[in-house]
Amino acid sequence: MKRILLLFTCLLVFQLAHAQKSLLSLNEQNKYIYYQVVDLPGAGADSLSKKAAAFAADNKLKGKLTADTTLVIHDKFLTHSSLSFSKHENGEITCTFTIQCKDSKYRFWFTEFVFIPYERDRYGAFVPVSGKQIELDNASSKLEKKELSGYLDQAGAYCQQLGAKLKEYMSQNHSVKKTAAPAVKKIVTDKW
Repeated sequence: MKRILLLFTCLLVFQLAHAQKSLLSLNEQNKYIYYQVVDLPGAGADSLSKKAAAFAADNKLKGKLTADTTLVIHDKFLTHSSLSFSKHENGEITCTFTIQCKDSKYRFWFTEFVFIPYERDRYGAFVPVSGKQIELDNASSKLEKKELSGYLDQAGAYCQQLGAKLKEYMSQNHSVKKTAAPAVKKIVTDKW
């Protein structure tokens, strides 16, 4: 019974690890992308773009709102070494996070993943290596396959986590556009 339970646990862990690799897809320019479209019936484009800007401000993300209800955010997150036994920051990944709103729906995507490796400085702290940036789209020649796979998994997990936060934030108390019937003026005849 213990062996069956152990086998089932190993298969479940393998399935979860394999599922994260498929979080990032390739777009038409052969660049990694995490893309989702979310429907919110009855929500206006202006209210959705305001909520997206408020989400960015609440999560300390610096973005630029364009005139056509598109918010572009340049974001970064730390990566951790997957090859060594000691977990430490071995770099950061920068990406572009875009949110675009229309009436009753919005979409968001993450693209332009760039890895910046860290090294130890003379004080023992991990700092970015100056002048070294590796685009994850064509990093197979510059990184080992296992390292690249680990970075893609971490990028996919980060995108999924931030996307879930965005969906939850945008779905809370969204204003529904209601078409109000014209008010009918009533005449009171018993008081004169």
